[in-house]
Amino acid sequence: MLLSAIQFTPALGMFLAFVALTLVITWLSARKAKGSAAYFAAGRSIKGWQNGLAVAGDYMSAASFLGISGMIAFKGYDGFMYSVGFLVAYLTVLLLVAEPLRNAGKYTMADLLAYRMSPRPVRAMASLSTLMVSTIYMIAQMVGAGGIIKELIHIEFAPAVIGVGVLMLVYVVFGGMLATTWVQIIKAVLLMGGAFALSWLVLGKHDYSLTKFFTAVGHADYAGTAPPKNLLDPGMKYGASVNPWGPLDFISLALGLVLGTAGLPHILVRFYTVPDAKTARVSVAWAIGVIGVFYILTTFFGFGAATVLPKPDIMIGAKENTNMVAPILAKALGGELFFAFISAVAFATILAVVAGLTMSASTSFAHDFYSNVMKHGKDTAPETEVKVARITAFFVGAVSIGIAIKMGPTANAAFLVGLAFAVAASANLPVILFSIFWKRFNTAGAVGGLATGLASAVILILLSPNGIFGKEGALFPLENPGIVSIPLGFLGAYLGTIFSPRDPNAEAKFAELNFRAQTGLGAEKASSGH
Repeated sequence: MLLSAIQFTPALGMFLAFVALTLVITWLSARKAKGSAAYFAAGRSIKGWQNGLAVAGDYMSAASFLGISGMIAFKGYDGFMYSVGFLVAYLTVLLLVAEPLRNAGKYTMADLLAYRMSPRPVRAMASLSTLMVSTIYMIAQMVGAGGIIKELIHIEFAPAVIGVGVLMLVYVVFGGMLATTWVQIIKAVLLMGGAFALSWLVLGKHDYSLTKFFTAVGHADYAGTAPPKNLLDPGMKYGASVNPWGPLDFISLALGLVLGTAGLPHILVRFYTVPDAKTARVSVAWAIGVIGVFYILTTFFGFGAATVLPKPDIMIGAKENTNMVAPILAKALGGELFFAFISAVAFATILAVVAGLTMSASTSFAHDFYSNVMKHGKDTAPETEVKVARITAFFVGAVSIGIAIKMGPTANAAFLVGLAFAVAASANLPVILFSIFWKRFNTAGAVGGLATGLASAVILILLSPNGIFGKEGALFPLENPGIVSIPLGFLGAYLGTIFSPRDPNAEAKFAELNFRAQTGLGAEKASSGH
């Protein structure tokens, strides 16, 4: 029944070609993924430029390509602020986190925390935080995936989401980090190619003149306002006239985006795949370059749709079809074949990010919770850790698929990712920074910061206008919790430290951690087999 509903088109052909290519990569990677270092960290053998492209591929998610395009098309300048926030965030990673994390850790964020602290409570909370952030982020990708596959293959949203989830599990379960890395590299190259081509076609509609393009944007209105509002004017989403809490919500979003990247588990684990800290820095520089160019090009996707497409084309009934703006624009400008290519790229985008998220979540559970909490840190056979990670991937994938189907195709991917960033900034970033830079910081502070940040962010999301009580019954007026939950995360870490006894062991190891973080002496090395 399902197969009979599938229409074989050029779009489907490109989609199947990409799937076949990535499955071959997975098969080749599976032959090399022997042992935990190979499975979890690709043998620490990834070069700087390769990891930079993979980081960019991991970061330029469905939210970037699909959600932001729709946000800009409908909300103009305010939507573009997502692009700015995502880009600026990488400076935090470069300046504060990448090098110390690579030098002090092994597979996960919790390795850095456990270096000085009592490992069991810290790893337990870090694993819970990683699972929560990864799941929220993954739901956004699944929502985008469902919309793309529905347009591409003409099957319903729910089976489309399930299909993507199953394919993602194949990459993670069999290929590990090496397969995930190469899927992300290929995706980044394809995405940049598609982004340049789509931007060029948009400019072609305006005689390749930026002046004419932005003049057209100034007269393109999808907000339904009377009189029409210039899309280049701020305030269509976060203005006080639209929402009394809008300006505060914007500050909250900005804090979450700029600080959240440095706490995203699936981004942080990428720094364990390179041989040393110098290569980690090189990879961040590559990532910033690629990501910077891409987010500049999102201007042409969103504003281009607003100047080229009739509004009914990017609506589902009365609801904005924000996640499909870029593919629909591609079809209007480049025909069926270009739509096929952009859809395949969007699918590659989702698949690569979902694989990275699942990898980080399953790695954290297997390495942090199973080996170090359940097994009390006793030596666990590498093959057992890998087996537990694979089982965890199935559970994380199933939960994400179920929630994505429940939310449906009209949930905006960029908004959902913004929430994941807020949770990461509230729970993970405070304890990472305090571990690296504050000698007095101890186990109670780490657990307190993780618990306070995580609980406050999740509870405020549930009580927000997009939460369980809806817009009318919301108990917390802001859509993004960052402005409240991030300070609470730092406060929880600070108070937990101050109101608990000093930990001589943690303080004694501070100098050792600082030396290792800055020099790399004693850091995990690349596997000899690579």
